[in-house]
Amino acid sequence: MLILGIETSCDETAASVLEGKNNNLKILSNIISSQINIHKQWGGVVPEIAAREHVIHILPVIEEALTKAKVKKDDLNVIAVANGPGLITSLIVGTETAKTLSYAWQKPIIGINHVEGHIYANFIGKDSILEKSKNIFPALILTVSGGHNMLVLMKDYNEYKIIGETRDDAAGETFDKAAQLLGLGYPGGPIISKMAKKFKGKTTINLPRPMINSKDFDFSFSGLKTALLYEIEKDKNYKNRIPEYCYEFQQAIIDVLLHKTIKAGKKYKAKSIMLAGGVSANLELRKQMISVVKNNLPDVIFNIPNLRYTTDNAAMVASAGYWKAKDKKFDDWQKLKANCNAKF
Repeated sequence: MLILGIETSCDETAASVLEGKNNNLKILSNIISSQINIHKQWGGVVPEIAAREHVIHILPVIEEALTKAKVKKDDLNVIAVANGPGLITSLIVGTETAKTLSYAWQKPIIGINHVEGHIYANFIGKDSILEKSKNIFPALILTVSGGHNMLVLMKDYNEYKIIGETRDDAAGETFDKAAQLLGLGYPGGPIISKMAKKFKGKTTINLPRPMINSKDFDFSFSGLKTALLYEIEKDKNYKNRIPEYCYEFQQAIIDVLLHKTIKAGKKYKAKSIMLAGGVSANLELRKQMISVVKNNLPDVIFNIPNLRYTTDNAAMVASAGYWKAKDKKFDDWQKLKANCNAKF
C-alpha cells in the first residue's frame, strides 16, 4: 500500500510517501518546508502568514515527495491529510489540496487527526513499537506538543479514549512563553533545553509542579509560567542565572508529565507506553522517561519515535492513514472539512 501523507496543521508544509506491507511501514520520502525563520521575528506563528506560505509551497512539496519516493500519482493507493486540530487557515490549505487531488487522481482520501498522527509516529520503521512486541494493547500514549497535552488510552488500532488533557497551556506553548519571559527567542523548547544543559549543581529556585497530586490525569501549566514571571521579577540577578531558571522550569514540566504517566499506566494496566508530539524531541524528557518507566513499570514496553518524526511531519500522517486504510475508514472527499477543534 502506497500512501501520500499531507500535513499543514501549523507552520510546516509537509508531504510524505509511505509504503506499508504486513504492518511494516517504510518511509520513501518525508519532505518538510519549515517557516520557523519567518515567524521568529514575531515570537510565534502568525496564522495569516502561515497560510500564505502553505499556499506557495504545498504543491512543490508534494511533487518533491513523489519524486524522491520514485512514485507516480497512479501508483498511490490512498491520500491521507491532517484536517485538524490546528490553525484553521493552515488546515484549509492542506485539506482542500488533498480533496482536489483525491478527485483529480481518483484516489480514496482519509482525514487524520493531527494528534492521532503523532501517536502513529511510534509505528514507523525500525523504531516501531511493533518491533518490540505485537502485544501492545492497552497502550498509553503521552502526547506533548505546542498545542496539545494528552494522556490517551489506546485499546486497539483506531480506538482511543482521552483520560487526561491540558486545561490551559500545553507544555510546548508554556516553553515558548517561558523563553519569551527570559528573553531567549522562539521556538522556546529547544532553547530552554539547550540552556538547561549548561546548569550544573543543585538549584535554589523552587517552581511549582502544577496538579501533580490531583486525582485526575489532567494538566495545567499556565500557573507555572506565572510562577516563573514572579520569580524573575523579584530576582535582580536573574539574567546571570538563565541556565538555572531553564533547568528548574524544564524539570517542573518533566516531573508532572512523568508522574501522571506512571500513575495512569498503573491504573489502566498498560502493556505499553509511548511518547508522542513535538516536545517528545526533548532529550531530557526522553532520557528521564526511559528511566522512570523501567523503574516503576518494568514489565511495560516503552517506545519513543525517531527524532525526525516527533515534530510536525507528513510521515506520521501517512502512518495513521495506513492503519485507517486497513480498516477501510475512508472519507467522502466532498464532505471532508478542516476542523481546528477536531477531537478523536
